[in-house]
Amino acid sequence: MKKMMFGALVVLAFCVVALVPARAQMMPKTDGGMMMTKPAADLGMAMRMLWEDHITYTRNYIISALAGLEDQGKIAERLLRNQDDIGNAIKPFYGDAAGAKLTALLRDHILIAVDVVKAAKAGAADDLAAASKKWTANADDIAAFLSGANPNWARAEMTNMLHKHLDYTTQEVVSRLKKDWGADIEAYDKGHAHMLMFADMLTHGIVKQFPAKFKS
Repeated sequence: MKKMMFGALVVLAFCVVALVPARAQMMPKTDGGMMMTKPAADLGMAMRMLWEDHITYTRNYIISALAGLEDQGKIAERLLRNQDDIGNAIKPFYGDAAGAKLTALLRDHILIAVDVVKAAKAGAADDLAAASKKWTANADDIAAFLSGANPNWARAEMTNMLHKHLDYTTQEVVSRLKKDWGADIEAYDKGHAHMLMFADMLTHGIVKQFPAKFKS
C-alpha cells in the first residue's frame, strides 16, 4: 500500500513539473521578455475585455443598422458606454482629464462610424467619402493623444493600428452590403484579432511606463 502511494506521489510530482513550463508559456510577457506580474496580467485581461467589447458591439451595430433592426439604438448606446469605460480605465494612470479626453475622442470615433454606415447603406458616395475622411482624421487624433501620453506608444505605430481597425470595419460594412458573408466573417475575425493586439500594446506600454504599479 505504501509503495502504491509513493508511486502515485512520484507520478503527481512529475506531472506538476511537466506542467510548469507549459503554464509559463501561456503567461503574458512584457516586451523585455520578463514574466508579467499578476497586477500587469490583470490589467491586460481588463484591457482586452474593453477592446473586445469595442469590436463586438461595433459589429453588432453594423449588422443591426444595415438590416434596419429595432435594436440599433440600444446597441449604439451600449457601444458609446464602452468608450466611457475605456476612458475610465486610463484615469488611474493619466488622470481624470486624460480619461475624459480619450472618451471624447472615442465617442467621436463611434458617432462618425454611424455616419459611415448610414452613407454606405444609402449608397451616398460623397457623404461616405466625407465621413471616411473625418473618421481617419479622428483616428489620427487618437494616435496623437496616445503617443503624447506614453512614450512607449509610438505615434506612427498607433496611427497604423487605428487605420487598420478602420479598414477591417469598413470591409465588414462593404461585405455585408454585397452579401459576401464569407468576406464579412473574415474581416471581422481579422479585425477582432487586431483589436486584441492593440489592447496588448496598450497594456505593455502602461506597464513599461509605470513599473512601480505592477510589482508582484
